[in-house]
Amino acid sequence: MESTLFTVNNVWMMICTALVFLMHLGFSLLEIGLTRQKNTINILFKNVFIISIGMILYALVGFNLMYPVSFIAGVIPDYFIDLFGLTMPENGLTAEYANGGYTYWTDFLFQGMFAATAATIVSGAVAERVKLGSFMIFTIIYVGIVYPITGSWKWGTGWLDELGFYDFAGSTLVHSVGGWAALVAVWLLGARIGKFKKDGSIGVIPGHNMPFATAGVFILWLGWFGFNGGSVLSADPAKTSLVLVTTCLAAASGGLSAFLVSLFRYKQYDLSMFLNGVLGGLVGITAGADVMTVTDSIIIGFIAGALIVLGVALIDKLKLDDPVGAIAVHLICGIWGTLAVGIFGDLSGWEQLGHQAIGVVSVGVFCLITSYAIIKTLKVTVGIRVSEEEEQEGLDIHEHGMDAYPDFRLNQH
Repeated sequence: MESTLFTVNNVWMMICTALVFLMHLGFSLLEIGLTRQKNTINILFKNVFIISIGMILYALVGFNLMYPVSFIAGVIPDYFIDLFGLTMPENGLTAEYANGGYTYWTDFLFQGMFAATAATIVSGAVAERVKLGSFMIFTIIYVGIVYPITGSWKWGTGWLDELGFYDFAGSTLVHSVGGWAALVAVWLLGARIGKFKKDGSIGVIPGHNMPFATAGVFILWLGWFGFNGGSVLSADPAKTSLVLVTTCLAAASGGLSAFLVSLFRYKQYDLSMFLNGVLGGLVGITAGADVMTVTDSIIIGFIAGALIVLGVALIDKLKLDDPVGAIAVHLICGIWGTLAVGIFGDLSGWEQLGHQAIGVVSVGVFCLITSYAIIKTLKVTVGIRVSEEEEQEGLDIHEHGMDAYPDFRLNQH
């Protein structure tokens, strides 16, 4: 019986790993759909690079940095103990890991998929004007070092875990980590040409393929069943089914809320708001998907959807240019979802809300400081923004020497 359970758990975790991997296709389609045709290859290249370098970095450094043998002062993972490379378990590939639930290797793959997601969030926010080389350097440092350190504070049994902070699948540890960096990057990078006009009005820069964006969101919604479902860390029927239900309902509620609030505010049935509302609901439920009731998940998703509309408006008002709404989705809804654990569900209470707030602030401060240091250094050395000519003509031609749709060339300058 134990052997059967071990196998079932391991197979479920591998299925979830595959679903999370599929999310990178979803991000790719969403990002190219919400941006212009002339930058399609550039965005796809970044997404392929992120998952490729992310897995290598996680194997060489990130996994052991995120799950260290010990901590220095309870905060910084001890770099000098088993830092580099994966460690072969004593009994090889069949080694039981995580309380006997699945193998060491399955855990590495599952956690590695999460690691790459943080940089993918930044990719969408800086689309259409960031230098590819500078973005790749940022990705290497942020995914290789910053993400594993913050993750170790909770998931690696660090100081936030000891405090009582709770983040089931990463509203803060994945989404906000990417969201804070996206905020800094957008600020230092500046807006795209034509986004904010001299008279103070906002220029509309529509995406070139809403069917792609819609397909991307449906793929992400599907992938989130692995993202949250796998975070149960077993195939436990009761826990897994509850997580899948709360995840799905929050997504549906978030989408409906965003479209309704957008309709009330702008008098239009805005598909992009609807899509980002779905994602906002998913990010919002991720911190507490396993401790919420059906009603809780619907409320959390509904509030997240409203925050998407208000968040996008706020970001525009601050003259920050986020082409895909990544800051509203991943940062604002990530913060909301993390705090929601202290307001709804099995863990709710003032003490828990305080723990959640400490987690949000501490991760936020660390990510703001580190991302600013990385991006500012790149800005004053190699530069982070392409020339005006490159931006006007498109990054695909200038940085890649090719066109995403050579047989259907459109003039979208």
